[in-house]
Amino acid sequence: MIGRRGASSKRPIAEQVVVITGASSGIGREAAHQFAEAGATVVLAARNEQALRAAAREVETLGGTALVVPTDVSDWAQVAALAETTRDRFGRIDTWVNGAVVSSYGFLADTPVEAIDEVLSVGLRGQFHGVRAALPIMRSQGSGTIIGISSVLGVRSVPLQVPYAAAKHGTTALYEGLRVEERIAGTGVDATAILPATVNTPFYDVVPSFLGTRPPLVPPVYQPSAVAEAILHAAEHPTRHVLVGVAGPLYALQRLSPRLFDVCLHLAGRTFLDRRDAPVDRGQSNHHAPIPGEGATVGRARVALPHSRYTRTVGLRPARAAVTVALASALLLRRHRRG
Repeated sequence: MIGRRGASSKRPIAEQVVVITGASSGIGREAAHQFAEAGATVVLAARNEQALRAAAREVETLGGTALVVPTDVSDWAQVAALAETTRDRFGRIDTWVNGAVVSSYGFLADTPVEAIDEVLSVGLRGQFHGVRAALPIMRSQGSGTIIGISSVLGVRSVPLQVPYAAAKHGTTALYEGLRVEERIAGTGVDATAILPATVNTPFYDVVPSFLGTRPPLVPPVYQPSAVAEAILHAAEHPTRHVLVGVAGPLYALQRLSPRLFDVCLHLAGRTFLDRRDAPVDRGQSNHHAPIPGEGATVGRARVALPHSRYTRTVGLRPARAAVTVALASALLLRRHRRG
């Protein structure tokens, strides 16, 4: 089927049914808050039912409608059931946000194969599961938006987080291909990848570390609100991708000179390993089971920016973003040649 249906049929957020995986904490939970404030119906999915119940109370307090569906995104049957439950309860899915993820810290040579498998299973396979579960429903209704939370590490890998970066690279590739496939098929389904920089979530203190210490948050750090703002924008105005915060300039630097970026990352990695004030690792890990409790939206950063000026002025405007990246690349190239 050639052509395009549903391109102008995006519902306002107040009328949307939104599914969020990874909704028990961090970006997913903050996105649920913002969707609720806009009046949306929000389906909350993650492994930790206690945290999901707490998030659901917050959603309802903020004016939204909440449904809790405990789900492990690495299990296809559970994700398929999440989609079917949403459709059976509300009749449709307008926006699906794939936000569930786990990670690990350490040299690849020191990272157990089981940990690598878990990072890829949740962070990449879980993205595919969400897309495959949402697509039949959205195609049948002739519209829908699938939003994947990737990362600046989905553009450029970094040391000490190679499995996580590999999952994010795969996530970026998934949405690039999916977007074009749905346009070819003319289904009215849109796909957007969100690529944030460092975000102040509990993520950094619940994933396993194989370094003996906990990783510092690489500045500048943004609050989950900055990413959730981009997610809500994409729910009404789908675009190719949204770079949040310093992810924009880093994207330009990677395009300009991967070798120069290698040098920067080498220096940053050495600085981290040589730090004497890094928190001691106490064996935390959410790989085999979620950390118990009611969860949280923000993490331990003392200073974090609530919004990204770059994203608000450039990132949410694709044409302006393309021009800005081109100009930034030209400027960096000029300075690099002079140096």
